[in-house]
Amino acid sequence: MNTNINRSPEIDDNITARLIQRPSKNRYTVYHLSTFILTFVSYAMLHAARKVFSNVKSTMAEEWSPVANETMNPIKPDDTWNQTRLFSSPDNATIFLGVLDAVFMFSYATGLFVSGIIGDRFDLRIVLCVGMIITAVVIFLFGVLSEWLHLYSVAWYISFWVLNGLAQSTGWPCVVAIMGNWFGKEGRGLIFGIWSACASVGNIIGAALAAAFLTYGYEYPFLVCAVLLTCCAIVCFFAIIPSPADVGMETTQVNASVEETTTRFNDGETGEETEIIVKPPESTTNKPITFFRAWLLPGVVMYSLCYACLKLVNYSFFFWLPFYLHAKFHWEESDADLLSTLYDVGGIVGGIVGGLISDLVGLRSIVVVPALLIAIPLLFIFSSLTDNKTTNGLVMTVTGVFIGGPANMISAAITADLGRQEVLAASDQALSTVTGIVDGTGSFGAAIGQVLIPVIEKRWHDWRFVFYFFVLMTFVTCCCVLPLFIRECKLMINKIKSRYSAYRQQNYDTL
Repeated sequence: MNTNINRSPEIDDNITARLIQRPSKNRYTVYHLSTFILTFVSYAMLHAARKVFSNVKSTMAEEWSPVANETMNPIKPDDTWNQTRLFSSPDNATIFLGVLDAVFMFSYATGLFVSGIIGDRFDLRIVLCVGMIITAVVIFLFGVLSEWLHLYSVAWYISFWVLNGLAQSTGWPCVVAIMGNWFGKEGRGLIFGIWSACASVGNIIGAALAAAFLTYGYEYPFLVCAVLLTCCAIVCFFAIIPSPADVGMETTQVNASVEETTTRFNDGETGEETEIIVKPPESTTNKPITFFRAWLLPGVVMYSLCYACLKLVNYSFFFWLPFYLHAKFHWEESDADLLSTLYDVGGIVGGIVGGLISDLVGLRSIVVVPALLIAIPLLFIFSSLTDNKTTNGLVMTVTGVFIGGPANMISAAITADLGRQEVLAASDQALSTVTGIVDGTGSFGAAIGQVLIPVIEKRWHDWRFVFYFFVLMTFVTCCCVLPLFIRECKLMINKIKSRYSAYRQQNYDTL
């Protein structure tokens, strides 16, 4: 007999128990794969836009400075040879580039708080794609049109870089929220560890674009990146699906991929077997969590402060590593650009391995703190390296594993955990807001770092003091997460003891 009926509570509980125990036949679908790929590529292209700027800094500094005159006679006419002069020397141009980094990070950090709130209240797909289109337009105006029309103005560059930070701030909260909608907590460390490589892959793409097109002029890497970003935004607008509910699927909390389930129930009193079609409950509309309540969620403040210090170090490598290699070792800018990608390769490996280990132990800080403690001596080693490219590349990669890896974990897997806590059962729409808070606080820390780095280098004329500053920030990062680390260590020890006791009891019972 096939029927749709309401049973007694005991029967319903029995049915529910059987359904929960039934494994999902198709845990991941083509929608999961497309979501993974589209969000990965979209944020990779946003990061590529940032990396292009950091990798053409030396050329821009030379372009904005007076032409070097190694002859005894002045070069005439001056307005032709020095029409692009914005600053009196390359050193002053370098400081301005640091100011632009800080301006971008401050506007990006401010925008993250707002974008996180917007992402929980509007269509994530539209918010993401609009931000990508605006970013493409801004980098075209900043790096391409200004060079073609010879519009060299401090106000022009600062204005558009502020807008660039605000536009790019829509990216991370939206893509993390979309991924959080599609992928549940089980296996999240590994999945998000692989997926969080999107930033590092974007850095590699940006470095490759700069190396390939910089010889034609610094505006051409910006141009190619703007075109690719626009194409990516168009594809995402028509192809990305923000939530399983948009295609009639259940949420990741249930991990189901069918719209209805059929089960057979045997009535113990009559012996009659009834086939019952159980339909999943309709999703309810939940109110987005408020901004101030999101701050009060367990772990949000602690990981936000932790990420502020760690992102300062990670983004300093991102913004300044090619410039550092070019300035200290006098390598060709294209060589420095390509070699700097090894740091991102290390970050990819660190994020994946760290996410996998954290899934196996079921704890995140157990992985983060030891990795950062290992990174501290690596920073000392990095600061004293000679100009050997092989040695620099090796140390750069290992440093990326132990700094970029934990940074990827905090920004992706840990943030998704915070935005999907049990206390949020009544409000599913919190992930974008929490992501904006954590990444926004981290970006404020990174912005402060971009101001301090050129000041420190100019004050002591030695890049080693910059690395000592990185060591200090890494140590502070460990201190911020230390209470949770101690608590999780005790929890893991208790788990090991309980399993050992159970094992001994089992052996005793068999005797």
